[in-house]
Amino acid sequence: MAYTTPVHTQPSFYKGGLAVADASGHRSSEPLLSSILDTLGEEIVSGKQPEGHTFTLHDLSERFGISRTVAREAMRALEQLGLVSSSRRVGLRVLPQSEWNVFDHSVISWRLRSEEQRPAQLASLRDLRDAIEPGAARLAATNATEEQARRLEQLADRIVELAGQDAGNSDAFQEADLEFHAVMLEASRNEMFIALTQPIMDIMSGRALYGIMPDDPHVDTMQIHVDLAAAISRGDADAAEDASRRLLRGVNDFMEM
Repeated sequence: MAYTTPVHTQPSFYKGGLAVADASGHRSSEPLLSSILDTLGEEIVSGKQPEGHTFTLHDLSERFGISRTVAREAMRALEQLGLVSSSRRVGLRVLPQSEWNVFDHSVISWRLRSEEQRPAQLASLRDLRDAIEPGAARLAATNATEEQARRLEQLADRIVELAGQDAGNSDAFQEADLEFHAVMLEASRNEMFIALTQPIMDIMSGRALYGIMPDDPHVDTMQIHVDLAAAISRGDADAAEDASRRLLRGVNDFMEM
């Protein structure tokens, strides 16, 4: 399974394409739309455009030099994310955070980029992991396939190996760590846990990107991956849940230092 990192990636509705000019001379393209949405999304989640702020399609066209068609596409995308509402009388109105699609990868990315939003976003994602992963580990001990159990053991050994080389912030370490937790969630066979894989990948990637994790993670803490993989492999649900909780405590203790 492939998962994206939380920043420097395109929003989930991005499809690619070439920038071109329409008949009126306005630029119109999906990459341009993605850039506009990045700008507006970051402004909204950071509070630069606060709750209740209003703007119109004409404002977007003037500001970004785009056609009304592209402005309308941007409006629809922001509406789908719960960031704005639209009406003929008012135009676009920025909505409160309670309306945002907080599990969307783009919203998480924008919040992680915002210095104002980043601490709260990381805390919320940390709490999500604490609530979900121990239960997923317990289920994985019962439901994992032989292939999944074997892959978890391979990844756990790789994580410990890289931690011992002080490579905790390397791409190789992060890839192994991300895959380990993604495979565990998949092995739970709970479709709702599996649907939360991307937000959990986002917090793990975000920690490394913003320097919240150490370059040399404690080998003893990383060794818990081996304990967790072994418990899942032998079908010991209690031990798997306990190992997951111990692993998360170790990570959270460092983040709170």
